[in-house]
Amino acid sequence: MQDFSQLLQRLADAGLDFVIVGGYAAISHGSSYLTRDVDICAVLTDENVSRLRQALAEWNPKHRMTPQKLSFLTHPPAGQKLNNIYLQTDRGVVDIISSVLGVGDYVRLKSQAEALEVDGQQYYVISLGDLITAKEAMGREKDLLTAKELRAIAAKRGQG
Repeated sequence: MQDFSQLLQRLADAGLDFVIVGGYAAISHGSSYLTRDVDICAVLTDENVSRLRQALAEWNPKHRMTPQKLSFLTHPPAGQKLNNIYLQTDRGVVDIISSVLGVGDYVRLKSQAEALEVDGQQYYVISLGDLITAKEAMGREKDLLTAKELRAIAAKRGQG
């Protein structure tokens, strides 16, 4: 993502409640893992989908998991239930999920989330323990390596 802080600010300005998860969350906890996309967890109500469309409109958001690369601004139509949204924008990849494997939904995640300051603004990031659990649940090699590194970080902090 070319401008992580600008994306977070747009989402917050649109009134979306979210928790940062994935690679940027790992980095915020001290990981050396590199990422090119932004992953957040949010409740995907009709109202929140509208907020996402408003926040991302200028960045030409398209569904990246569909062959047609449909515009997120018009598809799916309002009222259609969504669990996850995987987008390619002019500024990079943004994934919005409603739950995190091994941990739970947005409400569960937010209850344990930690404050994160980015450019003077406060956001929420998945807790270190929950992130380790999520990375291990994913089971992919890159996630398992990140989980191992995060466990070492947790141990250094006396959290492991």
